[in-house]
Amino acid sequence: MTTASTINRSVSAMTGAGEPGPRADLPPGAEPPLLTALKAFHREFVVVGIMSLVVNILMLAPTLYMLQVYDRVMISQSKLTLLALTLIVVFLFSVMAFSDLMRSRMIVRMGVRLDEVLNGTVFRSSFAQQLRKAGNNPTQAFADLTMLRQYITGPGIFAFFDAPWAPIYVGVMFLLHPWLGITSLIFIAIQAGMAWLTHVLTTDANEASIEEERDLNAFLFTKMRNAEVIEAMGMVDNLRKRWWDRQVESLRVSMRSNDMQHRMMAITKGLQYAKASLSLAVGALLVIRGELSVGSMIAANVLMGRASQPFEMLVGGWRGFTSARLAYDRLNTLLLDHPPATGRHAGARPQGQLTLRDLMATAPNRAEPILKGLNVDLPAGQVIGVVGPSGSGKTTLAKCLVGIWPDTQGEVLLDGIPLSQWDREAIGPHIGYLPQDVELFTGTMAENISRFGEVDADAVVAAAKKTGVHDLILRFPRGYDSGIGEAGSVLSGGQRQRVALARAIYRSPALIVLDEPNANLDEAGEQALEATLGQLREEGSTIFLITHRPGILRVADHLLVMEDGRIRHSGPRDEVIAALRAPVNPTDAAPEPPAVPAA
Repeated sequence: MTTASTINRSVSAMTGAGEPGPRADLPPGAEPPLLTALKAFHREFVVVGIMSLVVNILMLAPTLYMLQVYDRVMISQSKLTLLALTLIVVFLFSVMAFSDLMRSRMIVRMGVRLDEVLNGTVFRSSFAQQLRKAGNNPTQAFADLTMLRQYITGPGIFAFFDAPWAPIYVGVMFLLHPWLGITSLIFIAIQAGMAWLTHVLTTDANEASIEEERDLNAFLFTKMRNAEVIEAMGMVDNLRKRWWDRQVESLRVSMRSNDMQHRMMAITKGLQYAKASLSLAVGALLVIRGELSVGSMIAANVLMGRASQPFEMLVGGWRGFTSARLAYDRLNTLLLDHPPATGRHAGARPQGQLTLRDLMATAPNRAEPILKGLNVDLPAGQVIGVVGPSGSGKTTLAKCLVGIWPDTQGEVLLDGIPLSQWDREAIGPHIGYLPQDVELFTGTMAENISRFGEVDADAVVAAAKKTGVHDLILRFPRGYDSGIGEAGSVLSGGQRQRVALARAIYRSPALIVLDEPNANLDEAGEQALEATLGQLREEGSTIFLITHRPGILRVADHLLVMEDGRIRHSGPRDEVIAALRAPVNPTDAAPEPPAVPAA
């Protein structure tokens, strides 16, 4: 068996290649992304395998030393022989310790490098998963990557590197006496069978326990994010009961898994003791029969323990191995389902012309689409007001316009290019977005407004002045360098909205989508917002303004009236208002128009 093939088999065993499991479907001829990443460290694995060979060969040194002392020195009484043997074995111990240290250091550094190679890809894929609402725990992928790295750099991985060299010890025992070799093979087969039996009996229980713990952590994560609402409305005890019900189930599954694991470990420990005694009994019988020396008997007992040690480690660390396998599977599924984007358009600053072509938006567990075949051409450099009753699809349209709604059909074209074909990193600075649920991030005022990129002080101050938040920021002790707390906790709702609005209009993006930007503004704030929108329009920005408050529509050039996921009216503001106020026919009373201002 060559070193390369040994390492390949070890990697395959570690990653579970070729075994059934909850993996994502792969295209024909493709391999899991993580396996590809691990194969990039093929040379390091080969070096670790060679060092493992050196360590395992030199593990024979204490046995041979013991054999020589018992069978040669004790008989010859030669102090010089004892000194020479001792110096030789000390040197061999030094080489062995150095090789063991080097392979450990290489494994640790390989784990760190693997993390460095994968963390960017995992971050982007995890972000894409959360954007598509496909996961319930945003930190799971990073926990999985950490778990995989810790297993690769932990002691359990060495069982895979040491197990292939067990034949070395078996071969030495055959040289000592064939019956010793046969006995060692029997015990190794028993230990390997225990490892397989542990896999069969505990894998499902371990996986169920790990999944239950993961779901419980996700449940707690979502509830703790809304601690203020829970406390204010007296929901703590109700949620605690629900959490306890799930915790009881998690404990039950975990107890079943741990019971099985400890049962197998207890059996394995009993076999270890039996192996030590029985192998000694076999050796003693051979000594009695005159077919073996006392030194060989003791040496064979030590060698047998060393030969079966990797399999004992596999049984003892099976839960960690199962956890790493599950992490490997989840990461593979994540990377396959959310691959990195390639071949995206990255042009100059767009003009801001938007075109919708048969745009439909759907959502899981909803039979009827939210948006139903929208078609409209919207010119650049205008303020487009979007009105309509609640549930008409306005917020969904806003998310489609900035390319973050996951389930769509049709196209949103920016300057004639489908939004999905734009490079998000390139187009992002030219898009401003203010959602209904404002979310700020831990950092300073300036960092939040500048979108955590390189802070352009002049542009930050300009954006803050446009939204009327400049004076507010200056009242903080450190001004723009003041921290905003966790998710903007030091700011009121209106202040958070103004800071988020400043972030949206930072450097006057070509396309700005504002969803209820005046929801938390007073009259003075709304007037300041109108002035800001007028100024942005003069700077060439295309602005979508979604609102239920009609006063701010005075600044709109174009109106879209949404109803039941469709565009009922589209056109210049005054024409749309006139059409809404006109009666259906001379004999009918005029219908109640949506809340829009007088022309």
